[in-house]
Amino acid sequence: MEAHELKDAITNLEKSLEGKSAEFAKTAVTEMKSAIDVEIKGLLEKAGEANEAQLTELKGLAEAQQKHLDTLDVKIQSGGLGKKEMKTVKQELKSAIQDNFEQIKTVKKGHSVELEIKAVGDMTTANITGDEERDFSNVVAKVPNQKVNFSDLVGVIPIGGGTYTFPRESAGEGAMATQTEGASKAQRDYDFAHIDVTTDFIAGFARYSKKMANNVQYLESFLPGALRRDYLKAESGIFNTALIAQATASAQIITGKNKPEMIMNEIATLEALDFDVDGIVMTTADYYSILQVEKSGGAGYGLPLGWSFDGNVLRCLGIAVVKANWLAPNKYYVGDWSTVKKVVTEGLSVQFSTEDGDNFTKNNITGRIESQVGLAVHRPDAVIFGDFTAV
Repeated sequence: MEAHELKDAITNLEKSLEGKSAEFAKTAVTEMKSAIDVEIKGLLEKAGEANEAQLTELKGLAEAQQKHLDTLDVKIQSGGLGKKEMKTVKQELKSAIQDNFEQIKTVKKGHSVELEIKAVGDMTTANITGDEERDFSNVVAKVPNQKVNFSDLVGVIPIGGGTYTFPRESAGEGAMATQTEGASKAQRDYDFAHIDVTTDFIAGFARYSKKMANNVQYLESFLPGALRRDYLKAESGIFNTALIAQATASAQIITGKNKPEMIMNEIATLEALDFDVDGIVMTTADYYSILQVEKSGGAGYGLPLGWSFDGNVLRCLGIAVVKANWLAPNKYYVGDWSTVKKVVTEGLSVQFSTEDGDNFTKNNITGRIESQVGLAVHRPDAVIFGDFTAV
């Protein structure tokens, strides 16, 4: 087979493969390759042992084969949902000829070379080096904020210095009485205690690199909210500890009483002292356990007497019940919360700076949150702190 005959044969092969499947094309080209190998072997047999002239002609035939195969672009048909992206037979055969050309040159009588074309297969993610494409959300799935913060329950007193002092009336002596004609009126004197509330900083910080700030786009929007959330959790815990130390400990006997009855008894105690109870605070677990108290006589479940829902707000005798997760299990408050105040010397602030320690040389940024605050309990006897499990 001469060079022009080789060209014609491959051209005809190209036309016959239009629209055929990849498997059909591979078989046809393999058969063409085998035919060409036979022709090349025949050429060498006529010429005897391989010499330079024979190798030159052999190289010409191989190059002609590669040149014509460059024009071969098989249109692969596929069924199912759509076309699959596959490597063409032309590319496989061309690659095989290029990779094995040195071996092809050694072909002579009694010495053949086998070219193997890889089976074409479906591509999967295993073919990818590195990360796949992804859609990246800049919204962080955050830890939730507290439903109720301690500061949500109390009023605020702003001050200019670091200490807030208020006078608290104490018992005093004497009492009003009916005047006996000709006798002196009854004398009453009043005693006062000056109570100091010192404000302190509740604060914290987070430090991160400038590179992280540039590379992690959600960090800028995430940090201020996260710092506020964690500050309020810390403040609630600190204020709760301060209130426990000053509030009146429950004195009721709980034997034979369930939780709803205990709360109503505390309300009665405070109202007997003329306080206006405006808030009941308990843990989430205790809140829901009250809803599961069984009616007497095995009549099923329902809200206890005096308890009701106002929208989504549970009330006892009209007083709102608040769920607070900063309280310890089984603990509760019943009180007049107008007598408890948050004292603020410096309000809550969030600041970011590179001028902190060795931030400048390390290319770091510090995010700081702080507030100078204290808790004033004007009337400790207006708030009762109790335990559902106390004996």
